[in-house]
Amino acid sequence: MHSILITFDQAHYERIVTMLERMSCRGFTALDNVKGRGSRTGEPHYGSHAWPSMNSAIITVVDDSRLRSVMDALRAMDEEAPRLGLRAFAWPVTETI
Repeated sequence: MHSILITFDQAHYERIVTMLERMSCRGFTALDNVKGRGSRTGEPHYGSHAWPSMNSAIITVVDDSRLRSVMDALRAMDEEAPRLGLRAFAWPVTETI
């Protein structure tokens, strides 16, 4: 299994949840009002007067067999709207309870 941390402009939320459901990735935790700035491109998301937009984040755990398809779908979303900002990071899950 792998954990995927997805950080994104709030505008992506419904598309990401729908994609996870379509790919049978049932469980996730969503975090609203996440502040941040991308390391390469994009505008800051600080929720301030100067930078009013905000990010969200979702963390999910997927079977190894689904990892590549989920990451590819997220990459395609980011490429469709690169200025919004979407990043995903995956790492192995070694233990669950």
